Amino acid sequence: MVPVFRKKWTIMFGLCALALPLVAGVPAHAEGDGDDDDSDAHRASSMHNLAGKLPLPRARKDFSKYHFTPPGDRVVEQPDTNRLLFWTKDGQPDGYAQRRGSSVIYYNAQGQAIRVQRLTPEEMAD
Repeated sequence: MVPVFRKKWTIMFGLCALALPLVAGVPAHAEGDGDDDDSDAHRASSMHNLAGKLPLPRARKDFSKYHFTPPGDRVVEQPDTNRLLFWTKDGQPDGYAQRRGSSVIYYNAQGQAIRVQRLTPEEMAD
């Protein structure tokens, strides 16, 4: 008797799981043909519109303390990790620079440290 009871509930939950997205997608009521001017003011934003305009402010950092950049490379800032990425003109990674405490450490494309820049007390105060 118990296996039949479990089977019945499993089938019922499976049908509910399949039917729920169909029921949730149907609007509760339909409003006219949408020609009135107030319809745009009350329309919900799509996910594409929301993804394009994030409400969070972008982080800004001052990377003027990073003195060495490989010549001819394109520099990409990553303010949340205190890092500069260096890319060659043909799109290959050329290394990065990251601040660690009182120093800025420069790495090559393989991740090996190639240069250490000590920051002065004036640079650290900023």
